Amino acid sequence: MKDQSQSILTKGLKDQSGQTIVWVGLMMIMLMSMAAFAIDIGHAYFCFRELQAATDAAALAGAHDLRNSDSATVATQYSAVSGSHNSYANLGTVTMVSGYPKFECLTTIENMNIACSGANSANTIQVKQQAVVPTYFAGIFGVRTFTLTATSTASITTKTVPFNVVILIDTTQSMNTTDTNCGNTRIKCALNGVQNFLVNLDPCYPSQGTCTVSNGVANDPLDQVAIFTFPNPTIGTVSDDYNCSGTNPTTVIYTLPSATATSYSPSGNSSGTYQVTPFLSDYRASAAVSTLSTSSDLSMALGAGKKNGNTCPGMGAPGGDGTYYAGAIYAAQAALTAQFNSEGGTSANPIPQNIMIILSDGEANASSSKMNSSSNTYWNSSGYYPSAVDQCQQAVAAAAYAKSQGTLIYTVAYGSESTGCTTDTTGAPAASYLPAIAGVNEPNISPCDVMSQMASGSSYFYSDYNQSGSNSTCVSTGNSVSDLNGIFSDLAENFMGARLIPDNTQ
Repeated sequence: MKDQSQSILTKGLKDQSGQTIVWVGLMMIMLMSMAAFAIDIGHAYFCFRELQAATDAAALAGAHDLRNSDSATVATQYSAVSGSHNSYANLGTVTMVSGYPKFECLTTIENMNIACSGANSANTIQVKQQAVVPTYFAGIFGVRTFTLTATSTASITTKTVPFNVVILIDTTQSMNTTDTNCGNTRIKCALNGVQNFLVNLDPCYPSQGTCTVSNGVANDPLDQVAIFTFPNPTIGTVSDDYNCSGTNPTTVIYTLPSATATSYSPSGNSSGTYQVTPFLSDYRASAAVSTLSTSSDLSMALGAGKKNGNTCPGMGAPGGDGTYYAGAIYAAQAALTAQFNSEGGTSANPIPQNIMIILSDGEANASSSKMNSSSNTYWNSSGYYPSAVDQCQQAVAAAAYAKSQGTLIYTVAYGSESTGCTTDTTGAPAASYLPAIAGVNEPNISPCDVMSQMASGSSYFYSDYNQSGSNSTCVSTGNSVSDLNGIFSDLAENFMGARLIPDNTQ
């Protein structure tokens, strides 16, 4: 009996059946642990890359807008915070870390001639976001979330290309109507928008400190700006647009400059001119100052100047001659060409970039009696220019010519309608010096189409379609901002550069 018991015990001790289950159990635990870490850590890394990309985008957006008071708001709009442009559902809860976005004035960046200026007195913005990401398998082991943090720093870059800018402002009678969304007349709203634009340009290189100005131009100018308008004020009265008199200049019938002129200098007091001010760079005392100089003719024309202690009213909208602006575009391009050549042309170092900004509702319907007597209905080497026929298509052709000369054109449609251009019934042929142009042969072209097609691309086309009383449905596909101040701020950001820099830069 004893031997039998020993035999059973020995047999049990030697029996290895059932061990596989134990090992499988242990292996399952190990495999699940590995899966938890492989999948959850992989997912966390993927989420971190998304968070970092969104943080980079936020910092760059904030840097582009660094000189404005809403820079922090803009940065947040491009962050990963819920409801922002770069939010991701899989990131879980994302928050902007307290104290961020943070503005800094870094010595390293100042040494690169990038001043700490503008509303934030900074040259750098830093964004820091935190995301709480849920796990899939690690929750089995009590790890239910990962907390991820991403930081990004961006600064304004040194501007290496100067800009010659013509701002072409519609001053026809329609600009006297009230825009309740803006809270003023359309012309005043437009001038306020341009003021906002000038605050974001650089009158002279930051290394110059205070700009040394002679006859309205800095000794070392960077961004020079001229104002053109339509209809034509006379040369003898155009100063009423900037001399703080509060009097509108006298307008005359539309003049028709050569389509391919390389300079613009009308003469004679009674002659019409499209130019309100020449190219000036005295609109701010320095690149670091965030307010306009009240003594500049540019500031006075925009309603931001002062004379004898009194604030200037700025340009009015005398109107009186309908709307026709193909000639104004050719005049502005001729002035830009002359300005470019005066700075050294292709041998200039650095070579300036010519830019034209056109603000109008886009309608063109002047009667033939309001145009030069030579403007009959005919076609020539410049297409239907000059003519009282197909006036909107003439404007598109004029802009196309300017673009063919290297000018970048931004358009701001201000209450542009989707119907109109009543003179455009024939479908004008394209000018002989231009290739086939979309919109130049469209008898049913609309003011909205005109403004869109004149721009250098969809991202160069802006529209304030909320202008009260216009019933406008002219929406830009390239830019979502739709109020004039926002449009001009966004437009100015295109002229500024931004780059990411190491977070520990001093």
